[in-house]
Amino acid sequence: MNPTQGARAAAFRERVLKRETVYGTFIKTPSSHSIEIIGGAGYDFVLIDAEHAPFGRVAADSCILAARAVGAAPLVRVASPHDILGALDDGAFGVMVPHLTSAASTREIVDLCRYAGKRGFSNSPRAGDYGVRTTWEHIDASDKEVLLLGMIEDPEAVEKADEILAVDGLDAVFIGRGDLTAAYRDREAGSPRVRAATLKVMEAAGRHNKPVFLLTANAKEAAEYAALGASGFVTGTDQGFMRAAATSALREYQSALAGR
Repeated sequence: MNPTQGARAAAFRERVLKRETVYGTFIKTPSSHSIEIIGGAGYDFVLIDAEHAPFGRVAADSCILAARAVGAAPLVRVASPHDILGALDDGAFGVMVPHLTSAASTREIVDLCRYAGKRGFSNSPRAGDYGVRTTWEHIDASDKEVLLLGMIEDPEAVEKADEILAVDGLDAVFIGRGDLTAAYRDREAGSPRVRAATLKVMEAAGRHNKPVFLLTANAKEAAEYAALGASGFVTGTDQGFMRAAATSALREYQSALAGR
């Protein structure tokens, strides 16, 4: 990672650790174009969704490059721990790892993200500025630059939130309310079981000084959770933005031209 990009990565991680408010969105389309638009709009980060969207490594690589170019921090939601090394070598500023369920598994994830742990070494990819960074320059800088965002999205993880969030090296937590909704079969209005689980994890995060990220339905909900301590907000997806804008435009045209 060249000095400018490395400094940007470290600065973004520091903002997150200080619980500054940051805004991002999921990228579901394996193309650079939506990232250029979203980054240009001023979003702080993009979450390249290699878990639930059709991203191979080459597509993810080009999207990471686009985010770096446009000034949005590129984070990759990996499908499995095996994908962490590739995302980091390709220059992601961090990874979001799904389904943390215990302190032991979380420590393994931390090790895969840090050269101080078990991250496989290479300074030849983009992250090492294609060899411009020397071995120890790359090793020493990388552990200060990489953001590890873990997902708590299973009922068993909610019950173990304190031990998971106590793990050193886990930088922040994303509470996966969609998976929790499915797991709890919470069909009640307001999703009371999911809200209770969310608050339980947030309380644990507060005890361990870990920032909390959420995907929120709207700005009002974001404000409510910000008042409770959340600082990272995912506002939706690139596909959702396109669907909403396309639907709105079509309805506007249909209304204006009705009866003609």
